[in-house]
Amino acid sequence: MNDPTRFDLDERQRAMLAEMGVRVWMPEPSVLQPATAVEPVAVMPTAMVPVQVRPVPPKAPPVAAPTLPAHPPLPAGLADMAWDGLQAAAADCQACGLCAQRVKSVFGMGPVQAQWLVVGDAPGEEESALGQPFAGESGRLLDNMLKAVGLSRTGEGTAGAYVMHATQCPTPDARNPSPDELSACVAYVSRKVALVKPRVILVMGRFAMQSLLQTTEPLGKMRGQVHRYQGVPVVVTYPPAYLLRNQADKAKAWADLCLALKVVQEAA
Repeated sequence: MNDPTRFDLDERQRAMLAEMGVRVWMPEPSVLQPATAVEPVAVMPTAMVPVQVRPVPPKAPPVAAPTLPAHPPLPAGLADMAWDGLQAAAADCQACGLCAQRVKSVFGMGPVQAQWLVVGDAPGEEESALGQPFAGESGRLLDNMLKAVGLSRTGEGTAGAYVMHATQCPTPDARNPSPDELSACVAYVSRKVALVKPRVILVMGRFAMQSLLQTTEPLGKMRGQVHRYQGVPVVVTYPPAYLLRNQADKAKAWADLCLALKVVQEAA
């Protein structure tokens, strides 16, 4: 029988390992046992259980969007109306939803043949209650601005200014007027310009600017230059309500007034 310490070592290597107390051996080869056959296991078929299919409930019919109230069209012949007919049409106008907010139609005031036409944004509740444009603190500031260039809304001839808004009804909770609401009043604005025949239009506010000039540019970018509406020169400036909150911009508004005054003087 072979020495179990022999592991392809010579006598000298074995002696050294023996002195160190190290035994080296090779594992005995294991005898592989033949694999035992695995008895097949019979798989019993499971009982067939019927699957219950739940009926799919029918889809609910789509909910129709609420029908918005239809607004009657603008009065026929608006583009040819004289002052009395135009004012009566504005008082009964229901061309957009702003009519529900109206106490009185804010038509406009001033001499009907004025060199200056002032157009502001939508009126507020105070204007609607009085039926007059630019009421309260905003109105007082506007009157002072006009006075500074020799004008007033009650003046006549070259000293008069016709004052109005881009819409004739206030907006709910003083929100900004929508493009559709501005569009509904464009025909009134156009007819008033044709009747007044001003030498300059002073547009005070972003939404009045959008209504007349059909632009979405920032108001600050449109200042300091002369635009045109129906052939009439247009100067854009800040609204009085804004100037009450931003005193620093009053100097810019004064520059705009001087530009409008220059346009009128050059057209004389």
